[in-house]
Amino acid sequence: MGPKKSGPQTGDMFRHLLVEMINLKHPLVKLADVMERDLIENAFGAHFASTTGRPALSPRLVAGLLYLQHAYDCSDEEIVNTWMENPYVQYLTGETYFQTEAPMDSSSLTRWGKRIGEEGVESMLIVTIDAAQKIGAVKS
Repeated sequence: MGPKKSGPQTGDMFRHLLVEMINLKHPLVKLADVMERDLIENAFGAHFASTTGRPALSPRLVAGLLYLQHAYDCSDEEIVNTWMENPYVQYLTGETYFQTEAPMDSSSLTRWGKRIGEEGVESMLIVTIDAAQKIGAVKS
């Protein structure tokens, strides 16, 4: 066997990198760049662990969707559909490549909210709203 080749995996070769598709000055890109991902991962990672079945959802995905759902006052279904169509939303939630399939069933967002509780949802929103205030996307 020869040395392992670096570079994109075969399946990734024909996929579109989000950073090549988007304007890096867009407010959601700026928000993604200042959002405290480690804080979200550390505070909520245990709630998102999966020991059976499908892989667990990313806390960053759920935090981003909850923030956008709150910011745009939309339903679970609307925000999941927006995620599939919008590369900026996908970038905010931690994707590297443009995705064409929903990351979850829209009803999962409600279940995740119940799983982490009202206090958890508020904490996730605080992290994302604080980041949005840093870049001037929302007012105090």
